[in-house]
Amino acid sequence: MLKAVADPVRLRLLSMIGSHAGGEACVCDLTDAFDLTAPTISHHLKVLRTAGLISGERRGTWVYYRIIPEAVNRLGALFTPPAEPVSGERAS
Repeated sequence: MLKAVADPVRLRLLSMIGSHAGGEACVCDLTDAFDLTAPTISHHLKVLRTAGLISGERRGTWVYYRIIPEAVNRLGALFTPPAEPVSGERAS
């Protein structure tokens, strides 16, 4: 998962999909935001799908992508510091 989001384009794609209205984004909505070819965007989306961070559903000629919340939450947990014990409590 970390390798998948290490690329700035993939990180931006993940952010765009997650913040898109309705919780999903059409590939047609994503390609215009980048100065990259459609095959390059498709490659980056495939890497995110392979990492289990997004899922895709074909509807006609377009593919719609959604975040997989459990996977993104696991990724976020890697960057969350462990909770500190409350003052006066002992760590177990």
